Amino acid sequence: MYALLYTNRSSMMAQQNKLDAISNNIANVNTIGYKKVNVQFQDLYNNSLQREGVPTSVGANNLYTGSGVKSTIALRQFSQGGFNETGLSTDLAVDGKGFFKVYKPDGSVAYTRNGNFKIDSSGILVDNNGYRLSVVDAQGNELNVQDRLKLQGSSVQVDKNGSFMIKTDGNFRTIGEIKTYDSISGDGLLSAGDSLFVPRENVQMVEVKDRSILQGYLENSNVDMGQEMTDMIVTQRAFQLSSTGLKTVDEMWHMINSLR
Repeated sequence: MYALLYTNRSSMMAQQNKLDAISNNIANVNTIGYKKVNVQFQDLYNNSLQREGVPTSVGANNLYTGSGVKSTIALRQFSQGGFNETGLSTDLAVDGKGFFKVYKPDGSVAYTRNGNFKIDSSGILVDNNGYRLSVVDAQGNELNVQDRLKLQGSSVQVDKNGSFMIKTDGNFRTIGEIKTYDSISGDGLLSAGDSLFVPRENVQMVEVKDRSILQGYLENSNVDMGQEMTDMIVTQRAFQLSSTGLKTVDEMWHMINSLR
């Protein structure tokens, strides 16, 4: 009887975790560069029925009963989202693999697919959080820093290879490059909120060149509302089934305790 209680309880907890992930995906369906989360399930230990005190069929072998289920770590799905044309010269999107590198005020590095950049009051490119976009020269030195770069409105041009150009004397000239990066394993990034990611411990980031950078576009989230709504209904029904099973066990306990 206890096994039934724990099995249904574990199932309810696992389904609740999946519902939380689905809710988070739906809430971020319009978040630029958002990557959906998918929760997987894993069986808990199986108990063998071939032991004393458990009635089993004569001659039956390898009989087991499950002890429940648990949700594993939430896996981030880094599939490509659709593109939305904005026409703004500071809006960028990565077509293919890779992330933009940005610098936080404390100097730490984060990575993002959200290319909704803008020119701040000091004339450098920053994201919605005010974090600097990494733009390097031929020697690998950062260009997008105060007192070194002074951008204005439509004075920025970026080609598909990431070449960063500014307008001087009526003509555009290349001064640097926007590079994109990804983890070696492909799943070595952890979400840091605000569409930012940081590498897991001991994960190395490498430059990605097999991609295109689209100027004047933004990448939408890769959340499919139809799929999320379907998953939500299935998960709710699974939660309801486990809840009903738990209620049935409780009623059985009540009947047993009421026996005279």
